[in-house]
Amino acid sequence: MDVLEIINMRHSVRAFKPDPVPQDILRKVIEGALRAPSASNSQPWEFAIVSGAKLEEIKQAFIDNSTKMPNLDVPISLQYPEPWKSRRQAVMAGVLEKLGVAREDKNKRLEWQQFGFRLWGAPTCIYIMIDGEFHHADNGTNLWNIFDCGLIAQNIMLLATAQGLGTIPALMPVLYPDVLRSALGLPPSRLMVMGIPIGYEDDKNAANEFRSSREPFEKVARFYT
Repeated sequence: MDVLEIINMRHSVRAFKPDPVPQDILRKVIEGALRAPSASNSQPWEFAIVSGAKLEEIKQAFIDNSTKMPNLDVPISLQYPEPWKSRRQAVMAGVLEKLGVAREDKNKRLEWQQFGFRLWGAPTCIYIMIDGEFHHADNGTNLWNIFDCGLIAQNIMLLATAQGLGTIPALMPVLYPDVLRSALGLPPSRLMVMGIPIGYEDDKNAANEFRSSREPFEKVARFYT
């Protein structure tokens, strides 16, 4: 497969098979992704690759905390203005439509949210972390750390696709970072940027039939000469 083919194959998987992913494959994906560029080659990322009983412990802890307000280490506003608001809403509406869940069906929507806290059934999650001291150096916020993490996250997802694996880059896995630090024995200085649930796609789940749209080239780019 060439790069463009893998890019087009990659999509966000929202239902996984329970089959475990061998550690040698996970290692191959992460090691390959390490060639990602970063600001001044700072390589700010660290990874916690969590599977098995430890991941099930984390999933249950998230369910137990799901009535609490999230406390993200890297905040994000959900009050999107247009046109970004419509793009965001279209994703959830599209997934729920595939699942046959009506907008007014609060119970089914809650079930879907709980499924998200269980990382859509993924057997492994790759947590991407940065060091808080570097992120907040010189009394400011080093946003390049986050940009760099995005670069390596894309590498991870493309290499996973090439291995026949599905992924989804998500904030859901890091909504309660204190829970993660406690479960993994990490110091307070480790900031949780995002999680990438990874595993084999459940192609029988209707949620995975959904594909989000992209704006056309003409709308987002122009040549200057």
